[in-house]
Amino acid sequence: MLLLLAALAAQTPLTPSPRTSPPPARHWPVREGDVVLKDFRFRSGQSLPELRMHYRLLGTPHRDAAGRIDNAVMVLHGTGGTGAQFLSPQFADELYGPGQPLDIRRIFVILPDNLGHGASSKPSDGLHMRFPAYDYDDMVEAQRRMLADGLGVTHLRLIMGTSMGCMHSFVWAEEHPDAADALMPLACEPVEIAGLNRMWRQLAIDGIKADPAWAGGEYRQPPLQGLRTAESLLFIAGSAPLYLQATYPTRPAASAYASGRVTAGLQGLDANDLVYQLDASRTYNPWPRLEAIRAPMTWINSADDFINPRNLPFPPAALKRMPTVRYRLIPESAETRGHGTHTWARFWKADLSALLARTAPASGRTRRHG
Repeated sequence: MLLLLAALAAQTPLTPSPRTSPPPARHWPVREGDVVLKDFRFRSGQSLPELRMHYRLLGTPHRDAAGRIDNAVMVLHGTGGTGAQFLSPQFADELYGPGQPLDIRRIFVILPDNLGHGASSKPSDGLHMRFPAYDYDDMVEAQRRMLADGLGVTHLRLIMGTSMGCMHSFVWAEEHPDAADALMPLACEPVEIAGLNRMWRQLAIDGIKADPAWAGGEYRQPPLQGLRTAESLLFIAGSAPLYLQATYPTRPAASAYASGRVTAGLQGLDANDLVYQLDASRTYNPWPRLEAIRAPMTWINSADDFINPRNLPFPPAALKRMPTVRYRLIPESAETRGHGTHTWARFWKADLSALLARTAPASGRTRRHG
C-alpha cells in the first residue's frame, strides 16, 4: 500500500500517539484474486484489450432463494491506496469481528484495488503516460464489471468508500441508484474538484512533471525531486493539526516526524501512477444530479479535514436535495486524524450500525450463515 496517503487516501500516521499503545495486529482470513475485464472501453474513447482488477475477500457469499448473492459489502479506498488498508487494526478490528457491523460470519466483504492502483492495471505496468486517461466514471464501471462479471454480485448490501472511494460512492448513487441497499461515503464533497482542493492536486502533478528526470513519463530512475514535492503536499493535505500538535509538541519532534513521513512515503511510489491518480478526479461533479440519489445514505465528514473543510457550504445545500441522506460532521479533537479520520472506525462505527439497521431487509437476508 502506498504510504503517500497519510494524506489523500487517508491512511494513518506511522507513529502512534504516545498516550496510547497500538493494538496488536489481527490476521484476517483474506482471499485474493484478479478479474480480467475484456475489451474495456474508457470514456475518453481509448480502450484496453484486458483490464485487471485485483481484489481481497473476507467472509462467504450467501445466496437468496433465487440464487443471488445478497450479503456483499464493497469498501472503496482513497487516492493512492489499496484494499489492503482496510485490514489495518483501526478499521478491521472494529468492524469485521463477531457482533460487529461487518461481522464476516454473515457479511461478504469485497476490497478492490481500484483501476490505476495496487495490483490492478495501472500506468507503471508498462504503458506509462500512454495508459488510457481514466476518470472516476471509468473506475466505477471497472468496479461494476468486476462485481458482476468476476464475482457474480449484481446487488450490494452496502457500498462504503473513503476519500476517493467516498466520491465513487456518490457516482454509484447517481449512475446506479438501485445497486445497493445503502451507501456510506466518508470524507468528500459531492461537488466538482475545484478551489484549493484542485490547486494542491495540480501543484503535486506539476511538481512531478517539472522534474527533468520525469522525462515525459519515460524515466529510467524515479524523479525523486518531483515525487518529494508531491509527497510533501499530500502529507500536508492529510494532516490533523490538533493531533499532530499533541503528539509532536516540540520543534525537533515535529521536524523529524514530517521528514521521516515524507521519506517513507516515497518508498514504492511511482510518478506516472500518482499523476493519473491525482488527475482522475478532473471530471467528478455529482452536484447537478443530486436528486437522482434515492438509496439510503449516511455521509460522514470530519471537522479537521483540510481537503474537505468544515466551513464549505455544500453539505446543508446538498441535503435539501437528497431526502434519503443523513449527514454527520465528526467534531475535531486531539484524537481525530483530519482527512484520515475515515479509516479510524471508532469515530463513526455507530453511524454504520445505524445505517445497516435502518436499511435491514425485511427478509433478514444477511443473517448469520456459513
